[in-house]
Amino acid sequence: MSDRRSFLKSAVYTAAAAQLPSIAFSQSASTAAKDAEAELNAVMDYIYEESVLSDPETRTSLGLDKGEHAAAKRKLHDRSAAGIEKDRNAGRTALARLKQIDRQALSPKARADYDTFDYYFSTVVGAYDEFDYGTFSWPEPYSVHQLGGTYRSIPDFLHNQHSIETREDADAYLSRVAAFAKELDNETARLRAEYAMGVIPPDFAVDRTVAMMDGMLAQKPAETVLVTSIATRTREKGIAGDWSARATRLVEQEVHPALKRQRDQIAGIRSKASSDAGVWKLPKGDDYYKYALRYATTTSLGAEEIHRLGLEQMAELSARADRLLKSQGLTKGTVGERFRALATDARFIYPNTDAGKQELLAYLNAGMVKIQARLPEYFGKIPKAKVEIRRVPPDIEAGATGGYYQPPALDGSRPGAYYINLRDTAETPRWTLMTLTAHEASPGHHHQLALAQESTSVHPVRRLGSFSVYSEGWGLYAEQLADEMGVYEDDPFGQLGYLHSFMFRAARLVVDSGLHHKRWTREQGVDYMVDSIGEHRSVVTTEVERYCVWPGQATSYKIGQTRWLQLREEAKKKLGKRFDLREFHDMALASGTVPLAVLERLVNDWVASKLGKA
Repeated sequence: MSDRRSFLKSAVYTAAAAQLPSIAFSQSASTAAKDAEAELNAVMDYIYEESVLSDPETRTSLGLDKGEHAAAKRKLHDRSAAGIEKDRNAGRTALARLKQIDRQALSPKARADYDTFDYYFSTVVGAYDEFDYGTFSWPEPYSVHQLGGTYRSIPDFLHNQHSIETREDADAYLSRVAAFAKELDNETARLRAEYAMGVIPPDFAVDRTVAMMDGMLAQKPAETVLVTSIATRTREKGIAGDWSARATRLVEQEVHPALKRQRDQIAGIRSKASSDAGVWKLPKGDDYYKYALRYATTTSLGAEEIHRLGLEQMAELSARADRLLKSQGLTKGTVGERFRALATDARFIYPNTDAGKQELLAYLNAGMVKIQARLPEYFGKIPKAKVEIRRVPPDIEAGATGGYYQPPALDGSRPGAYYINLRDTAETPRWTLMTLTAHEASPGHHHQLALAQESTSVHPVRRLGSFSVYSEGWGLYAEQLADEMGVYEDDPFGQLGYLHSFMFRAARLVVDSGLHHKRWTREQGVDYMVDSIGEHRSVVTTEVERYCVWPGQATSYKIGQTRWLQLREEAKKKLGKRFDLREFHDMALASGTVPLAVLERLVNDWVASKLGKA
């Protein structure tokens, strides 16, 4: 099909390559160096073709489903066992080709690219060969659960990312609605295989997933977002046709029956599900958690080390919070109890109404504008793409995380967006909101990811990759940077929100390793977070259940932020007055997301170059 034609000949590559500087070799460069760099670029071309251009959903997300590639807009990614094995074989091929390259012949910049892909593919390909489950994307042991699965992702994808400007776009949307039903069945087949080998989610995850599906099935087909989205957008664009009726038939006759089959498959395993929360209970479960930590942190840190680091950071952050709470007259009870009192203080709670939620969103967006006005003082490069803050769709908010970021389209047709969960405004008091903005929008995820997408100095595939420890570590570092920028100046409660956020991420180190290494129950994890940080039990329960189905991922935030800060302070110490914070940020963000060892090498090379100019 057209998506899979040679990447080197594709119009998308031609357009992307036109923005990239040519790779120039000096006349004295050896043939080996030329061959090594050429082969590395060929491998990156291959990875881009296999991971981006061959995936119709990624094409749409990036705005690359137009013109001769418009056929991709009618399709979804193949989630069948055969489709997954095809993806795995592409990873095996990429790794084998990388291993044939003479790394020592590469330039320092090319070595960063090489090491980034070598770490990623060595990690995941090793997992393909070791585990019969949980290697579809990141370490996600269960194919469908309360936070993951086609039933959640595709309606949101079609509503927020599939653009409708023409009749052809609307027809393509309906093709994808039909494909949605097929991919649900593909997943259901995988579930049967997982359950047969004993890969069964905890009973509470089964219950929450089934409840969410029951809520979706209870909707009348005509009232689902799959129908209302196309009906509203075709009407606004003046695209004639009974799109609502056509979409309703597809939901009624294909999507809902497929969803019901999946719901029944999941509900049917409930009697065999236990309350054991950690992946230790799964086949090779302890080894799976080690893989999850390698993937999430890009380090060799073990679960015991991570648990200890979390406890140490919680102690230090709690002491800081204690002093600030006392300065605001909050002196009674533990730090967690005082944070809980602050969280229920009516001064900081927006009304839990549509109007109150709109007021909250307006406050967030205004805060984002305020932060962005200060960015030139801390960065030499500012992304061109805009960012908006939106509400998580109400139909999935019950089981969703507190928020997530959606990158902008490469073609500029869609801005970046941070989605905040507003199922209950009591869960998001005002003193927490500026920290959320800094993390998800500016100078956090949007700043980092949009800059990577807009870069003209790295290969297109390097603009898109994501190591959670780098990007989430940056997001948490951005919260601290907001403090240094003066965002919380004269706002001690905002400062408490920042400290609370850091405590939240430190607690994740403790709880994630507690669940999967120390065999804590879900209740132990919930109790620890409630007692330590004073969060609502409902919020914490959702969070802990997240760690149960996404093992290791929650550790990436604090591990990454800790290393970001260490590298900055080490560079500052070595350079003294020659240290330039704007230059440090621009340099560290210039190469796309990388493992921490590669980031360290980039920083050290930058420091050496600065010292060499002295």
